[in-house]
Amino acid sequence: MPTIQQTYEMNASPEEVFEALVNPEIIQLWSEDEAKMSDQVGASFMLWGGQMFGINLEVVKNKKLVQEWSYDQWDAPSKVTMVIKPKGKKAIVELLHEDVPEKSLKSITEGWNDYYLGAMQEMFEKDKMKK
Repeated sequence: MPTIQQTYEMNASPEEVFEALVNPEIIQLWSEDEAKMSDQVGASFMLWGGQMFGINLEVVKNKKLVQEWSYDQWDAPSKVTMVIKPKGKKAIVELLHEDVPEKSLKSITEGWNDYYLGAMQEMFEKDKMKK
């Protein structure tokens, strides 16, 4: 099954990025939809009205989030790893999305840019411009 690898530079600290990945209130800001999320290993999560859901497999505060992702149209789950690294006053997020169903590869790749990490990136850009 295909793998997606992308890197995002965020105009935020690793701590702010991690919080934006696990805090449902912040997720709602960049996703513009209801979210259920936690920073606890074994906790389940849900995004976009339950279309995307899964379980936290590994959580290293401010550094790494590994999740099993399922989509309501997939036969089997995929695995998402997001590693957060400091870069000066910013943070880099290295995304590795494994076992993406071939039929969903294009839409999921675009989704990361349009609705997930790309949307978070935009939120941090707008947020920093206000300050």
